[in-house]
Amino acid sequence: MSIAFVFPGQGAQTIGMGRALAEAYPQAKAVFDEVDEALGESLSNLIWDGDIETLTLTQNAQPALMATSMAAMRALEAEGVPVTTAAFVAGHSLGEYSALAAAGALSVSDTARLLRTRGRAMQSAVPVGEGAMAAILGLDFDTVTAVAAEAAQGEVCQAANDNDPAQVVVSGHKAAVERAVDIAKEKGAKRAVMLPVSAPFHCALMEPAAKVMQEALAGVEIKAPAVPLIANVRAAPVSDPDEIRALLVEQVTGSVRWRESVLAMAAAGVSEAWEIGAGKALSGMIRRIDRVIACRAVGTPDEVRAAAASLNG
Repeated sequence: MSIAFVFPGQGAQTIGMGRALAEAYPQAKAVFDEVDEALGESLSNLIWDGDIETLTLTQNAQPALMATSMAAMRALEAEGVPVTTAAFVAGHSLGEYSALAAAGALSVSDTARLLRTRGRAMQSAVPVGEGAMAAILGLDFDTVTAVAAEAAQGEVCQAANDNDPAQVVVSGHKAAVERAVDIAKEKGAKRAVMLPVSAPFHCALMEPAAKVMQEALAGVEIKAPAVPLIANVRAAPVSDPDEIRALLVEQVTGSVRWRESVLAMAAAGVSEAWEIGAGKALSGMIRRIDRVIACRAVGTPDEVRAAAASLNG
């Protein structure tokens, strides 16, 4: 059995996530304490007792989801399951940072600060209302890429997230994305819907944010991960710290190649994917990409114990 540890991206956040882990495992509580200290504020209070609108702000959601994933990872380690149990780590967009922290390439404190910076930079890269994203369901990546090119008409419109065989997200100028929705429907998309997001992520409009992240990442130590990372923009394993640094910058404007990443893990023999942290969105995508891979959510104390027990059974 070959396992991949996968880490969720934005959209998985909920009020109360990770609280049970922190109550059950001192190692998990220590993660939230470390993130609070790194940010100079009680993000954990917002996660556990705040309002969902504030938590969903990009600058809060990104470090909050990473903290929850790392709390689950520390709980797994407390149950005798180190990250080296996995053949690969991978994460969806911000989840790539969680994956790197889990694999020891980044410290939790540095990751929290990087994600706060990333969230703010992505939010401020484009004035509110100028950009948009839309999910196209029922068309493959190549078709959606062509739809985006046709819709651009001198503006930015790109296939941003290749999530699974039936879901591709486009990102760019609002008018161009709206045109892409109409064109996609004409080309037979089952659904094409505008997404309730605050900025057009993973497209060329994020270039100002990429510059901010290049500077931020330059000042942070990145070690070789304990297990290879399947990088979003490459859909292939990387372990070299300098390469990881460059790819994290590229990721801000580049496509999240999640479907190809999962296929790469499957081709390398991965038979199980453990979704570490909040929600089950990645498990749904993985099932649609490769039905052979068994998916397991690892986000509560019971799920952590069940995952650990599965290895000993």
